[in-house]
Parts: sequence; C-alpha cells; structure tokens
Amino acid sequence: MTKTILIGHGSGGLMTTNLIRDVFLKNFGNTILDHLSDAAVTQAGKETIAFTTDSFVVDPVFFPGGNIGNLAVCGTVNDLSVTGATPLYLSCGFIIEEGFSINELEKIASAMADEAKKAGIQIVTGDTKVVKKGQCDRIFINTSGIGIIAPGYTHISKGLHVKAGDRIIVNGFLGDHEIAILAAREQLEFDQPVKSDVAPLNHMIGELLNAGIDIHFMRDITRGGIGTVLSELAGKINIGITIDESVIPVREQVAGACEIYGFNPLYLANEGKVMLVIAEKDAKKAVELLRKNEYGREARMIGEITDTNRGKVIMNSVIGSKRIIDKLTGEQLPRIC
Repeated sequence: MTKTILIGHGSGGLMTTNLIRDVFLKNFGNTILDHLSDAAVTQAGKETIAFTTDSFVVDPVFFPGGNIGNLAVCGTVNDLSVTGATPLYLSCGFIIEEGFSINELEKIASAMADEAKKAGIQIVTGDTKVVKKGQCDRIFINTSGIGIIAPGYTHISKGLHVKAGDRIIVNGFLGDHEIAILAAREQLEFDQPVKSDVAPLNHMIGELLNAGIDIHFMRDITRGGIGTVLSELAGKINIGITIDESVIPVREQVAGACEIYGFNPLYLANEGKVMLVIAEKDAKKAVELLRKNEYGREARMIGEITDTNRGKVIMNSVIGSKRIIDKLTGEQLPRIC
C-alpha cells in the first residue's frame, strides 16, 4: 500500500478495495460493515432497515443529463434500492465554496427536490458549510438515506442465494454517465449527444420485487463499472461468472469515445444502471418487466453464474477468445460522481 492517497484510490476498483481493507475495515470492521454492501442492513426495533451514505464531488457540477444535485439523490436512492429496500428519507449536507452562484445553488436544490418527488422520498434534514475560496472546488454534497427492507429480501445485498445457472441482467446501455462527464469536461461533440443516465431506480426494482421475481443479488453499477461489480461478486462468494461481450449494451458513441481515449467500456461509471442476478426460471420474465419501465427499455441478459472458474469472471469476446475480467486498477476518469 502506498504511503499517500492517490487519485486511483477513489476509482471504485482495486485500489479502493485495498484502501477500505487496509485502513477502514481494520479500524471500523464489524458484522454489519464487513458485508461491504451498497447500504448497511441492520435492525431498528422490529424493522429491518437499510442505511447508506455517499459524497458527490463531480466535475463539472452541471453536465448533459443532470447536475450534482439529482446525481446525489439518485445515487443514494439506488444504493438503498439494490438491497431490496424501499427508500424513505434522505439527508443532505452541502460544502460550498465562497463565491459560488446562488442561482446555480437554486438550480441544484430544485433538481434534488424534483428527483426526490420522482422517487417518492423526502429530504428531511441537512447541513450547510461555507469555506473560503480555494478550499473546495465549487460545491460538494453528502447524502445519507434510510429505507425499510421487507421480510424475504434481506439476502439480496449479501448474495446468499446466488448459485450456478442464475442469469446476469443489466437494465440498459453502459457507460453513458462517464462519457457524458468526459464530453462536458473536454467540450466534445457527438453526432448524437451522450447524456448521463442518472435516474432513480427504486420504482423499477420495486416492480420486479412485487412481481415475485426471484432476485438473488443486486448492485448499482457506478464507479468501476460492470467489470468491477462482477469481479467483486465472484470473489465475495467464490463463484464463477461468464459474460458474453456481444450482448453487452454500449452505445456507438460511447464505444467510439473509448477507442479514442483508451477506455474499457466494462469499467465506465453509470448512475442509472443496476446489475441483477436472477434465478434462471425468472430471468426471461425479469427482462420483459424491465423493458416496460422507462429506465429498463434496453435491458439485456449478459451472462450467467457457473460452477467452473470459481472466483473469476470470464468474458467470451466478439472475436471468439476468452478474457479474465478483473477489478479496475487506477482511474479511467476522476471526479465522475
């Protein structure tokens, strides 16, 4: 482990994993935190609750398809939702640099209010700090959220029911958010503009749960991309995963940007995408239900859980070869969320 923090420690990939293990788990480790799920699952009286927190430092603050405000709300709602929880309440803390435009702050707050209404949750508490010019890059936001998990869903965040034959599904095109941030930062223009996929997924996920779909695991695909999410799952519960490159949904513009900048689309960040592990018997129905929702119209089955190659993710490439997909090392593009 390095002696100083590097930008790659915020990538969501291997360096982040090592930092969490070597510093935070070493000091904070307990039976709840050790699961390292998107939200802590614990008891509050008779209720099972999900509790999560996240900080947002995206650059630029405004980008195609959204801004730091709706990103903060959606990110926290989605972290709760992938545990099987119904999100209820959010907090928000603002760290604002002296000189920041109040007009822009109003736009951010309005976006947060709109997104909260769309998700059906309330922002119920918060905090504001102002720092001197140069002590913060315009505005940072922290959000925390609480939701209730119904009986029968507590296994989802832990992956306890994942088994060979389960299918792996994503709800649409991957990498839109990171390329939208890149385009805004570098003033890139595409024939068809790429917008961030930022969206609250709680209602879409709730439709699957209410339909009785047998969901064995969920994770929102943010920093580190689908490659890191799959690698973490394979290592966490010592199963094999096989995916098919030919069916992984990536827009032509996103693929083109990856070629120019040397990015791998499997490691691009998203803010409105979820990876689901579904029992084989329900996989086709799950895709059909997802495609009826505005945030799942391009849902695809991209792979399955296997008994072979335990702890590894194997991708069948479009040229007929096989590749091992590991966690992202380093940082493709910093300050994406």
